[in-house]
Amino acid sequence: MRGAGQSSASNAAPAPEARPAQSDWATLRRLLPYLWQYKLRVVAALLFMVGAKLANVGVPVLLKTLVDAMSFKPGDAAAMLVVPVGLLLAYGLLRLSTSLFTELRELVFSKATQGAARSIALETFQHLHALSLRFHLERQTGGMTRDIERGVRGIESLISYSLFSIVPTLIEVVLVLTILGVKFDAWFAWITLAALVLYIVFTVSITEWRTKYRKQANEFDSAAHTKAVDSLLNYETVKYFNNEGFEASRYDESLKRLRIARLKSQTTLSMLNAGQQLIIAIGLVTMLWRATEGVVAGRMTLGDLVMVNAFMIQLYIPLNFLGVLYREIKQSLTDLDKMFVLMEKEREIADAPGAQPLHGLAQPTVRFENVNFSYEPARQILHGVSFEIPAGKTVAVVGPSGSGKSTLARLLYRFYDVQEGRITIAGQDIREVTQASVRQAIGIVPQDTVLFNDTVEYNIAYGRPGAGKAEVEEAARQARIHGFIESTPKGYATMVGERGLKLSGGEKQRVAIARTLLKNPPILIFDEATSALDSANERAIQAELKGVAQNKTTLVIAHRLSTVVDAHEILVMDAGRIIERGTHGQLLAQSGRYADMWALQQQSTEAAAEAVEQA
Repeated sequence: MRGAGQSSASNAAPAPEARPAQSDWATLRRLLPYLWQYKLRVVAALLFMVGAKLANVGVPVLLKTLVDAMSFKPGDAAAMLVVPVGLLLAYGLLRLSTSLFTELRELVFSKATQGAARSIALETFQHLHALSLRFHLERQTGGMTRDIERGVRGIESLISYSLFSIVPTLIEVVLVLTILGVKFDAWFAWITLAALVLYIVFTVSITEWRTKYRKQANEFDSAAHTKAVDSLLNYETVKYFNNEGFEASRYDESLKRLRIARLKSQTTLSMLNAGQQLIIAIGLVTMLWRATEGVVAGRMTLGDLVMVNAFMIQLYIPLNFLGVLYREIKQSLTDLDKMFVLMEKEREIADAPGAQPLHGLAQPTVRFENVNFSYEPARQILHGVSFEIPAGKTVAVVGPSGSGKSTLARLLYRFYDVQEGRITIAGQDIREVTQASVRQAIGIVPQDTVLFNDTVEYNIAYGRPGAGKAEVEEAARQARIHGFIESTPKGYATMVGERGLKLSGGEKQRVAIARTLLKNPPILIFDEATSALDSANERAIQAELKGVAQNKTTLVIAHRLSTVVDAHEILVMDAGRIIERGTHGQLLAQSGRYADMWALQQQSTEAAAEAVEQA
């Protein structure tokens, strides 16, 4: 067990540099285990793929036999015998088999593709929730969600293009080269192979060169998307400062850069397509010239010429899209690697090996023991903070903004680990027990309440998923918001809007209070829980909170001293240190910082009351 004075260096250390992109093979190796969960489907899909290609290669061979069999003189009475019905039926069956095997492959393998995409997306989502608060504060949500979206889409594209396009084409090339080399002279195989090699080298080289423009386009696309999402999430702030034009210009600047990158990408694509068509034309003409020469010399039949032409068309049609396929595969690998980078992001806060859940929560005492903490090395937030919240008692923390009050709540929730000292619940260091059990034991009403874009009922029930409607309504009554909810046209089905913006600050705070009351944990944190309420509602809810806090271990963080006068102990913080402590009466008697704050707030209250009377 880590004792006092032991540090967790990762908290204060700057975020590590992102690792360079992995090789394509490394990314593929990461993907294979997800696909191999469906090994039977993978094997079946491969068999269907080989069957489709065998049938596809058999079509030109059968076509050759059919053409040769039709070499009869006009008027020959035996013509119907020369063109057996069986050849025509076999030709049709081979054509049908090619499509049938292809569709069977798609059908069988689609579950593996979708399953792998689902597993990776879910694992990434769960991992992101497991990362520290620091990561999410530093990360741009719009860009991150774009990376996940592209990564999931990249899995489907990668499998579709590689397994269903590139690999079948390679199988077909091998089969065609074998047939040409065995049935005719080796020059047919060498000409075909030379054309294919030249085509592939040209395509890969040009595609590698133009990939940078595609990457730039993606970066500018993410930047534009991030700016748009950030601006729309902060709609009210934009309106407050009349900055619609400014936001539009920022977004347009990103769109301009995106347009330039996409134009460069399109120009180089046209160059690639023109070069590919030239190579295809040269290879096709050379092969047909040699085949024609063979027919004239009597070494080959007319059916052989038709077969060679059919082979070339079948090979070059998929190769015609090789540039697109290669580019998409490379892009899919890049997108997938970005998502794997998110999955590999180390957890700053992780459960210790063998960590057990918290126990002894019937009467949980909370202790901060000589806690030192800093978000960044250059600026320490807490300096040797020590205090105790006895089981079933309430301790309040007051002080100016920036004194470290809210940091206490974040540390208790274990969003960060302390550098020195320790925090215990029921005598257990919270670093040595599971994070889930710590957070399950604590309920918080934060100063800045953020709600899901869902119904009022959903947001209250979020405190304890699965709670019944009656329990949700009872929590709303205790939070003094049931009457307001019932007065709305849709009642508890009312949508609260993005981040709860359809509700006032006070309404959002009362929903947050109801959510925490529904959770009913043994430890409570009220971080300016009534700061957005009017005086009448504040007094009513304070009475409710006081009743709820009975027999619960409670930490109250407040600016208004009138809300904490009944606390078991009041801590006065300044610059990360506890400078005074005691009950309300004891602190007033000391005539120190707390007494000055009390006097100042009393004067403000009296002045406000006089202004109301005069009005």
